[in-house]
This record gives sequence, C-alpha cells and structure tokens, in this order.
Amino acid sequence: MWDGFDESNDLGPQKGPQEEFLATQADIAIYGGAAGGGKTFALLLEPLRHIDNPDFGAVIFRREAVQITSEGGLFDTSFQIYMKVDGLPKLSPYRMWRFPSGSTITFSHLHNEHDVSDWQGSQIPLIGYDELTHFSEKQFWYMLSRNRSMCGIRPYIRATCNPDADSWVADLVSWWIDQDTGYPILERSGIIRYFIRLDDKMIWGDSRQELLARHPASLPKSFTFVPATLEDNVILNQQDPDYRANLEMMTRVERERLLYGNWKIKPSAGSYFPQTAIRIIPTEPTDVKVWVRRWDLAATEPSEVNPSPSATASVVMGRRENGHIVITDGINLRNNASVIRSILLNTASQDRAKFKRITTVIPQDPGQAGKDQSASIIAHLAGYKVKAVRETGPKETRAEPLSAQWQAGNIEIVDGPWVRDYLREMQVFPEGDHDDYVDASSGAFLECISGVSAYERYMALSS
Repeated sequence: MWDGFDESNDLGPQKGPQEEFLATQADIAIYGGAAGGGKTFALLLEPLRHIDNPDFGAVIFRREAVQITSEGGLFDTSFQIYMKVDGLPKLSPYRMWRFPSGSTITFSHLHNEHDVSDWQGSQIPLIGYDELTHFSEKQFWYMLSRNRSMCGIRPYIRATCNPDADSWVADLVSWWIDQDTGYPILERSGIIRYFIRLDDKMIWGDSRQELLARHPASLPKSFTFVPATLEDNVILNQQDPDYRANLEMMTRVERERLLYGNWKIKPSAGSYFPQTAIRIIPTEPTDVKVWVRRWDLAATEPSEVNPSPSATASVVMGRRENGHIVITDGINLRNNASVIRSILLNTASQDRAKFKRITTVIPQDPGQAGKDQSASIIAHLAGYKVKAVRETGPKETRAEPLSAQWQAGNIEIVDGPWVRDYLREMQVFPEGDHDDYVDASSGAFLECISGVSAYERYMALSS
C-alpha cells in the first residue's frame, strides 16, 4: 500500500489498475481508456498523499468550466473524498480545497489555447488532466513548463482519458496499444518508458540510460499508461449494475471505445445509420404522441462555382406510444433565402392541417447574428409553434443518440418518394459530401425525446 491514505475512510484505491496507477513513479502517467474505470476518483485521490505539506498545491484541469461543476463531475465527486480529510471547499476565484496544513487542490479549465498564459510564472508540483484527449497537444506541452516544485515534492503529471483514435494522445500511448486490434496490451500496463522531444518529435527508449547514451545532452522524462475498463471497477458494478447496459446501448463505435477501450475504432460510412437496421412501413401509425418537424437551413442555389452546395433539409419525426420513433416526411432542396422562407411558411401551414399539433424547430447559429436570424424566422412563422435550438459540438456527437436507436432497430420510416435519397445520405455519414438530412434528423430526435424521462426512454427503446 502506498503512503498517505486511510483505508478506514474508504480513501484507498481498488485493487488492480486503479492501485497500479496510483503507485507508479513515472513523471507522466495516463489512466483509463474506457468509461467506468474509476478514472476521476483515482485522479482525485492522487494529491492526498501530499496534503500535509503546507507548500504543496495541485491543479486539476478540465477543458470546459462547466465540466468541473456539472452533476457528478469533478467538484461533486471531490466532496466524497476531501471532506473526509478535513478539506475546506472554496468557490472563488476557482473551485478549490484548502487543507489544515495550508496545502491546496484547485480545479480550473483551459478552454482556449491562449488560456495557458494565465498560468505563466506558476509553480504547480502536480498537474492533473481529467479527459486528456479534450486538451490540445500545445496546451499539454506548454503546461509541462509550469510543472515545477519548490516544496520538496518531485513535480509530476497525472491524467485520465477515454480512447480517441484521432487524438494526439493515441500516438502518445501507442506502445501500450495493439495497433492491429486497437485494444490495450495488458502485459504492458504500467510499464515505464522514457522519452525526449527533439524538434517536436518524440524519441522513446526502454531506459533512461538508453536515451542518455544516444542523446547525452538530453533530460529524459518517464511515462506510463495504465488501461482500465468498467470490469475493473468492482464498486461501480455493485452499486449501479445497469450502467453496463447503458454502454451496450450505444453505437458500435462508441461501444467499442467506451466499453471495451478500443483506440483504433473510427466512424466509417454505414457505421452510424446502416440501411439494414431500418424498417420501412407503408402507412403512418396512428399512435404518435409527439410530432416534430426539424429544419437544417441553408440558402445557396447551385452554380457553376458551387454545383452542390449545402441543402435546406427537413424531416417530420414522431414518438409513438411504445417509445419507438417514426419518420414520415423529408425535404431536401437548394434555393435562395427568399424561396426558403416561403417554403417554411407553406410547410408550417400544411403540417398543422395534417398533424394538428406539431412543433417546428429551427437551428440557431452561435452569436448575435444567429439570434437575429432565428428571431426573424420565428416572427415570419407567427401563429405556429416554433422554437430555435442552438447547435453545439461536433456533428458526429450530435448524431450519436439517434444512431444508437437506429442501430437498435427502434426507428421506422414511412415509405415515400423522398426515402431513397434520405437513406443514401444517412448511410454514408460521416464520409458523405452532405449531412443536411443527418443534422435535421439528429435535432428532431432530441426534440422528440426532450420531455421523456431517462427511465421511460430506457424501458421503451430497449423493449
């Protein structure tokens, strides 16, 4: 067992990867590589070994400030740990804990690349990153220069992450990953290697002496990776045995990443919305409880310079009594703004006549211009139920909730002349030239389930 923890207060690590991560002597250690492996808890435990040192301070970063304070996030979880060792929480200027000795643990964020300049001149003995793949490579290497100590503790870095095949972190941990399967090589878990950076390139060695022999003027750093999955978190499996079911309901790509820790899996054409998983029905069902029409707006006509611009696309989607989703209409056209506005108004009138109660949803782009545009369209559709929804995050992320239910066979499409083009675009996402139908469908799905509890969704959509 390692120093500084009181098992009677349940502050010791679980046996296995979590204990291995907290016991390593590497200068830089990364833990995780799947969901549910106890990553955040391990990262919060790490600083406790030094809280009796009055000059010690640790900073744990998330990329976004909201991720620190979100339900069940870093700050929430820290109360389960730091209250047991007489920590005193503070909210300003950062979320932080102060301990009787005077030592501190601070939570902060690095949203933009230039945010690292806020830490210029700082001395941080322990830097932690929760979800390292969310940070840029530039942020990580710059903050390494702030990882220094005058308190008698050797400076070091600890981080957690989930797999991301396109992340710079994937290259960093590549030696610990089977490059054919994408899964961690368990025999290499926790093995310490050494590296130097020359001309922004990583040069690795199996020992410090090996690198010094090849580069006598270098100062090698030690590094290790400790993979963990949900199976390693006995406590979570006992307290929330249904969590695995939640992960199993995700898309194939996300399931491979978050449940099995696959570092090579990537979305490909057909992986989000395979045509074989959809059910075409001849007529519109009569048990639909909620109707939504979602638009993805564009206002460019084809030209010689741009013969295939983004389209204005729309779908009508309904939530049935059994929780399943039905898509009954699709529109995909390329016209100028004036024509589009006329189509919006005419379509709203037709929808009300056909569906009686239906919500029209339009996207709202970021910034004041986006607010002005959405306000103008809502005014243009006065008398109809219209709402604007701001879109955030990558398209793939927004598509995942719909994709999971599509792959589970919970989506039905009413046959019509638009269906062939619709399925063709959905099938090739995210590699296709256009994703207008995808954006409209993803937004419609989120609106359809917005008034349904998580439990009701789970029971209905898993039936």
